[in-house]
Amino acid sequence: MTRKPLKTVLLVIVVLEVVSAAMAWRDLARRSDDQMRGKKKVWRAFVTIHPGNSLVYWVVGRR
Repeated sequence: MTRKPLKTVLLVIVVLEVVSAAMAWRDLARRSDDQMRGKKKVWRAFVTIHPGNSLVYWVVGRR
């Protein structure tokens, strides 16, 4: 694989992770505490540490 397609793939992955993290933050802001598994502060920190963790939020964090 040449550098140009590799950079494109990397850019797409980064954009998807950032969008997913932003959507997770938006969802966290709109949900009540009883709709969450755990505390919102913990989920916000978890998603912020690594945007890829937002996938874990979508699968595990919501009731």
